[in-house]
Amino acid sequence: MPFDPKKNSLLPALPGVYLMKDSHGEILYVGKAKNLRQRVKQYFVPGRDGRLMVPFLVAKIDQIDTIVVTSEKEALLLENNLIKQHKPRYNALLKDDKSYIALKINLNDAWPTVKLVRYRGSPEPDGLYFGPYTSAQAARQTLELLNRLFPLRQCSDQELARRTRPCLLYQMKRCAGPCAGKCTKEEYDHHLQRTIKFLKGQDKEVLKDLYEEMDRLSENLEFEKAGQILRSIQHIEKTIETQNVDRPLGIDADAIGLYRYGEQVMVALLIFRGGRLIGSRHYDFEHIVEEDHELLSSFLMQHYEVPVEAPSEIFLPIALKDRDSVEEVLFSRYKHKVLVHAPQRGEKKAILDMAQTNAEALFKSQQNEEALLERTLLEMQEVLHFARYPSRIECIDTSNISGTEPVASMVAFTDGFKDSKRYRTYRLKSTGQQPDDYAAMREVLMRRYKRAKEEDDLPDLLIVDGGKGQLNIALEVLEELNITGVEIMGLAKELGRHDKGMSEEKIFLRGRKEPVLLTGKSPVLLLLQKIRDEAHRVAISFHRKRRSKRTVRSALDDIPGIGPAKRRALLTHFGSLKKVQEASADELRAVKGITEANISTLQTFLHEKSSKLKRLSF
Repeated sequence: MPFDPKKNSLLPALPGVYLMKDSHGEILYVGKAKNLRQRVKQYFVPGRDGRLMVPFLVAKIDQIDTIVVTSEKEALLLENNLIKQHKPRYNALLKDDKSYIALKINLNDAWPTVKLVRYRGSPEPDGLYFGPYTSAQAARQTLELLNRLFPLRQCSDQELARRTRPCLLYQMKRCAGPCAGKCTKEEYDHHLQRTIKFLKGQDKEVLKDLYEEMDRLSENLEFEKAGQILRSIQHIEKTIETQNVDRPLGIDADAIGLYRYGEQVMVALLIFRGGRLIGSRHYDFEHIVEEDHELLSSFLMQHYEVPVEAPSEIFLPIALKDRDSVEEVLFSRYKHKVLVHAPQRGEKKAILDMAQTNAEALFKSQQNEEALLERTLLEMQEVLHFARYPSRIECIDTSNISGTEPVASMVAFTDGFKDSKRYRTYRLKSTGQQPDDYAAMREVLMRRYKRAKEEDDLPDLLIVDGGKGQLNIALEVLEELNITGVEIMGLAKELGRHDKGMSEEKIFLRGRKEPVLLTGKSPVLLLLQKIRDEAHRVAISFHRKRRSKRTVRSALDDIPGIGPAKRRALLTHFGSLKKVQEASADELRAVKGITEANISTLQTFLHEKSSKLKRLSF
């Protein structure tokens, strides 16, 4: 039997982990909470949770088990362990079936060297790993550069064991010759530490060491060795100059971008060492119930496990509610502080934006846009209970700034894509002296749908920009025109604002008293916003064009002695009011019909009005 929400009152009001199970005892979802009773209750409040997959999850829940712990940190660790153990369908779980390329240094070797390796999932805890690299070619190029810069051995362990004489690489100054005792362990380790610093992006420290050693060798008259050091310095400096992705941070940081489309999520991880981008990884998830901050918290717990290297900072697109607990766990794992935060400005924000862009680009490159839009429209039909599939959508918006030149726009989208050939703009006439949004909406709706009915060109869905009042106007007009079969909705932005970044949108539907609220990440809401914002853009653009024309016409109308014929001659000759203003007396004389008296009047009048005209012609 389905889980009875009344049982929520029996759950403990303590921190811990909850396990949602189906009728067969299979774990569907694992979550953590500061207050188990309060958190679980939210899943069963109608309309409280707008996440797409929550209704599907709730419908399958048969029982909910809880495990109480003493702190939020313990809940975080337990949740991570249970997710990895049971692999619930509705949790984000890192897949370990991808192959990664990295450079590895095994410090347990007597004479460590750098090797290119491949691994799946997390690397083995048997050495230092650098990467992963975006491609095998990038890793090989880095390894070749290291072989030129630092004289570490390049031979296998077997060859090292049987060789008694140094190879050609020693003669080429590419190897210190540990096989034949040509260097001490201390000297070799010195080269090794420089290699590690270079791989960590600490180029300046390596250069400083090399310059100091070169100076010391020169003072000791060891010019051949000093020349070798100089060549290494030149190689490193050239590498730094040609580095394509270079940020002046000078720190080790990971930037995590997240892109969500309904229950599908793409996470992109960019790896910066010493301020330079050295690698990237990405992860895609499906059927995700977790909110973004929950998913990111779970991702951090799964990804940053020894021996995966943890940087000093991790940049996230949103702040974590359990940030302190996450940082505490990472500190206990790595024995150094890892700052987890969402930068808001500067270079760190620019790096985070790069990760966000990568996440979106990766998602879209793996998805078919037409299929995604079709899925979104089907979801719109289901969520908003439309009787027909909204293949063609039209949206009406009006624009009335300062009560002048009232206009309206109609934009059309077919199968989720812009259908600009169907766009229409309207000059409104019946709004009277005072601005009247309802009258403006009634006029444009009547004009548009009277013609659409005559031409049998009706949409599947009509969106009006506004709330319940605009919706009622649309219902009245379509009823008056005896039009049926068209779905109608009003889309109102919070406080009537059209600026971006507002989260709450209200959807008003026929026959419903209360508006429908969709989560800000809902693909349906994002598409509706895109359509509404396009209608607003077209209306504003048309309104500005109309005001600009009216400004030009009235400015010349007000000049004494300049009638319709002379006004037309001036605009035809110069092409715009601005060029008329800038024209000299000789240029004005070249216009047919313009007299000396006209020239004097034009220059005086237009120069006095120039500042005002600039303000009005925004």
